[in-house]
Amino acid sequence: MDQLTGRQRWTALIALAMGGVAIGLTEFVAMGLLPDMARDLLPEVWARSQEDALARTGWVITAYALGVVVGAPLIAALSARMPRRRLVLALLVLFTAGTVASALAPTFGLVLVARFVAALPHGAYFGAAGLLAATLMGPGNEARGFATVLGGLTLSNVVGVPLITLVGQSAGWRVAYLAIAGVFLLALFAVLATVPEVPMVAGASIGAELRALRKPQVWLIAVTAAIGFAGFFAVDSYIAPVTTEVTGLAAGIVPWALVAVGLGMTVGNALGGWFADRNLRRATLISFGSVIVALVIFALVADTTVGLFVASFLVGATSLSLGPALQARLITLAPEAQLMGAAVNQSAMNIANSLGAALGGLVIARGYGYLAPAWTGVALAGIGLVLAATSFALDRRPERVAAESA
Repeated sequence: MDQLTGRQRWTALIALAMGGVAIGLTEFVAMGLLPDMARDLLPEVWARSQEDALARTGWVITAYALGVVVGAPLIAALSARMPRRRLVLALLVLFTAGTVASALAPTFGLVLVARFVAALPHGAYFGAAGLLAATLMGPGNEARGFATVLGGLTLSNVVGVPLITLVGQSAGWRVAYLAIAGVFLLALFAVLATVPEVPMVAGASIGAELRALRKPQVWLIAVTAAIGFAGFFAVDSYIAPVTTEVTGLAAGIVPWALVAVGLGMTVGNALGGWFADRNLRRATLISFGSVIVALVIFALVADTTVGLFVASFLVGATSLSLGPALQARLITLAPEAQLMGAAVNQSAMNIANSLGAALGGLVIARGYGYLAPAWTGVALAGIGLVLAATSFALDRRPERVAAESA
C-alpha cells in the first residue's frame, strides 16, 4: 500500500466507511418506521389493535438481527480464500439486492425473508472492510481500521437515520428502503473506483477460519461481548420512554436524545480504535469500567434535561469505545482467521442487542421503572469486565497458550 498517496488512501477509507453508513441506515431505520410498516403490511391487525400490529411488525428487526448472527460466521467460512476487495464488492451487491427486495416485497412474510437476506452480509462486511482499512492504514492499525468502517455506522445514527426516517414518514417506508439501497449502490461504485486489491492472508482457508471456533478464548470473548455490550442496548432500547415519562420532555425531543447517543458513539468509536492499537488490554478494561460509570450516571441524573443529554452521550461514547477493542482482541486470538474473528464479534453484538432489550423490558414490566434498565446494564457490564479480565489473565498461562495454538 506504499504506492498510494495520502489522498488515495483516505478516499478508499471513506468509500469503505460509506458501506458502514448504509448498514447503519438499513439496520436502524425500521425502529422509526415501525408504525408506517405496520399500517401498510398488517392493515387488518392495525385496525383491530395498534399495539398488536406494532409487536408483530417488530419481527422485521428480529429477522435482521437473526440474519446477522447466521450470516456472519457462515460467509466468513465460505469466503476465506476470496480476495478481500472482491468480497466487499460482492457483499455490497447482496446488501443492495436485499434492501431493494425489502422495499418491493408485497407481503409481511416476504418482507421478513428479505430483511433476513439483507442482513446476511452485515458481519462479514465489517470484517472484510475493516481488514482492508487496516491494511490501507499500515501494520498495527487493526483496531483503527475496524473503527473507521464502524464509524460510518455510528455517523449514520447521527445524521442519516433521522433523515431517512423523515423520508419514510412523508413518502412511505418503501421509498425509504429504496433510498437506502441507493446508498449501498453508491458505496459499491465508490469501493470499485477507489479501493485497491490487497494480498491474501497467508494460509487463509475454510479450515483455518473454522479452526478459530475451536479456541475457548474466542468463545470467551464472544460471550464477553454478548453480555458486556448488552448494557448499552438495555438503555438505548428505552431511551424514548425515559425522555418522555421520566424526564418529562415532549416526544419531539426523543430524536435529539438519540442524536446525543449517536454523537457519543461516534466519538467513542474513534477514541476506542486509537486506544486499542496502543494498549489493547488497558483499553478493554478501562472501557468496561467507563461503561459502568456512565450507566450509573444515567440512572442517577437522566430525570433532568441536562442530565439526560450528558448521560446519553457518555453511555454512547463509553460503550462504542469497546467495539474496536473487542474486535482487535478476537483478531489477536485468531490471527489466522481474522474474518471469522470479525464475524463472531458482529454476531455477539447482535445477541447483545436482543439480550439488552429483553432484560431491560423485563425489569420495566416488573414495575421497577424506566431507569431500571440502566442498573441492569451496570450488572451486565460488570459481568463483561470480569470476563474480559479473565481472558487476559489466561494469556499469562503458557500452558493454555500452547494448548490453544496446537
